[in-house]
Amino acid sequence: MDLQRKVRFMRKATQQQTKDHNKRLILKTIFDDDAISRADIARRTHLTRTTVSSIVAELIDDGLVAETGQGPSQGGKPPTLLSFLNDSHEIISLDLSNSRFRGALMDLKGNICHSTQLSVEGLRGEKAFDGVCQLIDDLLACKSGPLLGIGVGTPGITDAQMGIVDEAVNIGWKNMPLAEMLQNRYDVPVHIANDSQLAALGEFNFGLERNRKNFIVVKAGQGISAGIVVNGRLYAGDSPGHGEIGHIKVAEHGEQCACGNYGCLETIAGSRGLIERSRTIFNTNSDSLLHDFVQHADEIDTDIILQAFQAGDEMITQLIIEASKHIGMAIAYLVGILNIHQIVICGRLARFGEDLLLPLREIVNQHALQKFVEKSSITLTSLGSDIVIKGAAALILSNVLGVV
Repeated sequence: MDLQRKVRFMRKATQQQTKDHNKRLILKTIFDDDAISRADIARRTHLTRTTVSSIVAELIDDGLVAETGQGPSQGGKPPTLLSFLNDSHEIISLDLSNSRFRGALMDLKGNICHSTQLSVEGLRGEKAFDGVCQLIDDLLACKSGPLLGIGVGTPGITDAQMGIVDEAVNIGWKNMPLAEMLQNRYDVPVHIANDSQLAALGEFNFGLERNRKNFIVVKAGQGISAGIVVNGRLYAGDSPGHGEIGHIKVAEHGEQCACGNYGCLETIAGSRGLIERSRTIFNTNSDSLLHDFVQHADEIDTDIILQAFQAGDEMITQLIIEASKHIGMAIAYLVGILNIHQIVICGRLARFGEDLLLPLREIVNQHALQKFVEKSSITLTSLGSDIVIKGAAALILSNVLGVV
């Protein structure tokens, strides 16, 4: 390519980049407002009215925006108002972080239109991937409009930029190009990220911490990990795998973890560890209230543990308190290192509510610098079990439309 052709090519590429940037900027401005005029968009974005009108026409053709009425007159012709069409497309959001894969069809404002789940207990490798496809197929059968994309929250160490699950020990995935595999199969944009990162993204866009500059989401379920938001952006670290606090060693002579090490936080406070120890209580203590809820130890899951806990089973209560304290120690480390004041707890253990938070807060108070602790707040997410699902929708809205 000669120099003149190269310059023309670069100029054309720059013009297209500028147009794409302006289009996303205008769409986000409409997305953030219930109804807005072209003139107000021009004022807020500092773009010319001609540019705004041209791009708005494209967005209307794309089916993302519509004219929805007229605003109040400022002395002349009333302005035509524009609104974002929440139901113009749908998003499939998946949460693969527990023994039940969960999926939902979402509108473009993160509202759940339809949800489903699939038990994958014991499924690993290719069979676990088949479960993901079955979940997507079930959701596709329910969709009523065009699909914008598929967002996936995965357990383990995930390279979001490359779309690769580096390692998810609980479902036997290693160096798995999950995004590419799903994109080839369904022919729509697919974006993946670690489940705790998506939990933080969900909280940032749809939870009580919406738009807070700094906070940490600790997700405690089958795995335990932290999603960290710093200066309004997800902290990415130098490589995939940041926030994997579940593999901090907390017991010197503890049980072997799925990662191969011994005494990891997940073996004590993760749902699998809690289930195994609860089954031991069932088999060795005939007085346990677990016997009121199940006939056999292998029927015990976190739902049964929660019921026994709420019924006042002393040994189960001690089990949850111990798990809470170990999670509290990990949070104390995070508070001490990052000096972030807002901590949000989510995941299956969050269902134990304030009874989980009380011993957790006590440990943080004892092991973090008091100057930091005095300003800290540890709360439960308001999004419940949908936090990763919401984050997966935000991932698509961010990468495909640029509106969050």
